[in-house]
Amino acid sequence: MLPDLSYFTFEELWSPFFFFGVALTAIGYLYWIGPWREKHLPDEPAVPASRRMLALCGFALFYLAQGGPLELLGHLNFMFHMINMSLSYLIVPPLILLGTPAFVWRKLFGAVFWRRFRWAANPIFTLLLFNGLFSFYHVPVVLDYIMTHYAVHAVYYAVLLIAAFLMWWHVTSPVPEWNRLSDLRKMGYIFANGLLLTPACALIIFAGEPLYRVYTDPAIWASAMGYCVSGNGEALLALVDGPSAFTMLGPFEDQQSGGIIMKLVQEVMYGSILAYVFFQWYRKERDAEEGVSAAAPAGSRGNRS
Repeated sequence: MLPDLSYFTFEELWSPFFFFGVALTAIGYLYWIGPWREKHLPDEPAVPASRRMLALCGFALFYLAQGGPLELLGHLNFMFHMINMSLSYLIVPPLILLGTPAFVWRKLFGAVFWRRFRWAANPIFTLLLFNGLFSFYHVPVVLDYIMTHYAVHAVYYAVLLIAAFLMWWHVTSPVPEWNRLSDLRKMGYIFANGLLLTPACALIIFAGEPLYRVYTDPAIWASAMGYCVSGNGEALLALVDGPSAFTMLGPFEDQQSGGIIMKLVQEVMYGSILAYVFFQWYRKERDAEEGVSAAAPAGSRGNRS
């Protein structure tokens, strides 16, 4: 059962300005891979509908998680907060990377200017950066601070999103010539990501008590709500008792549910990508073996002649 959202206005629920920003980005994407490509890069193949749908789903999920009703629900319940984190950093980046053709990335980051930042795309660095930022964020005192300081909140989320794209870049490899990892190393990279993300999930799931005051202390919660409601969050607190008014779960059960959801999404997403990379590797190995087998008889005939 969803919380009662009748206390919130249309603007607070749907964030129209954020919607238009994401919509403009999606329209720009469609223009770039369509009319712009046909005019400036006519030799580039058309982007299949399946790839376009991946990217558009990524844009839609990002809006829901960071600007739509799910974003508001994430300030009411920790469980929805973890759903938003899962969508924003584990699902959206690979969808957009897989759905965007290589010529777009070459155009965006092929300039000489970006060579000075090659160190930021090092696989080990991106692995540690994303998982470090994600785990640090879920330290109770850190999360409470970020959720109640709006400028820090916006900057941290933006940096975490960039780190997520950098991490997923090495897995999806949207530009073949910029690929730094073999398929076998990608599988190890995905496995390492799963290991590094586990401690944060375990901290949340197996803690003996509620960890985050922003979801248990009405005064701190009201301060955090100021991020997504107009005016002062104290006005909302005058109408309800606090976050407990918007959930049927106790704070501890809400926290555990969030941790479990995060872990399940991580396992499903990493497992799916791992299978994708494995079958790509297997197909390449099989094609190489078939090529060698097909060439062998011709070589043998040449030797006999």
